[in-house]
Amino acid sequence: MATTLNLYYAPGTCALASHLALEYSGGPYQATRLDFKQQQQRSPEFLRLNPKGRVPALVTERGVLTENIAILQFIAQSFPQANLAPLDDVFLLAKMNEFNSYMSSTVHVNHAHKGRGYRWVEADDTASLQAMQKKVPQTMAESFTLIEEQMFKGPWVLGERFSTCDTYLYTIARWLEGDGVDVKRFPKVADHMRRMEAQPQVQKVVASHQP
Repeated sequence: MATTLNLYYAPGTCALASHLALEYSGGPYQATRLDFKQQQQRSPEFLRLNPKGRVPALVTERGVLTENIAILQFIAQSFPQANLAPLDDVFLLAKMNEFNSYMSSTVHVNHAHKGRGYRWVEADDTASLQAMQKKVPQTMAESFTLIEEQMFKGPWVLGERFSTCDTYLYTIARWLEGDGVDVKRFPKVADHMRRMEAQPQVQKVVASHQP
């Protein structure tokens, strides 16, 4: 793929998973940082690209892709030489998407209840917002217990094969401390984070996501 991809991202968001996958792909890309404090994700220019007003958004020669699961698979299939997905194993590929779907539909939503509760209840419903926030440490811990005990094969999520699951797990595991959960409760996940943070691709991308 000769065309340079352009990923829109913001620090502290799940876009880190797709940004890491692009870096691991070895393919040409650029990354455009949005400032959420300045509401750049709601600017007319960005909304023309992604009417959802969220990141990640990946601009390709065929159009714009949104949602990590779609972007991660697109990257893996666009750069097969990077081995970011088990493209030769239909069952394992489905397991990859199963894991990434869980991260997106359940774990990320658990986390969002802390700071984005207004998506589900009225912004002035203080009692409901506080109740949602209070539940976050429990729901995040429960999700990571399931990941640690049932879903994580080791040394990577799918076993010996590194995949986009690993960029996604690393991204969301970084939120645990802020959600009131000690990652040391999950030795496999903690070791996974150390493995990721030792890699130059991760160090480079994470540096660009600093506040």
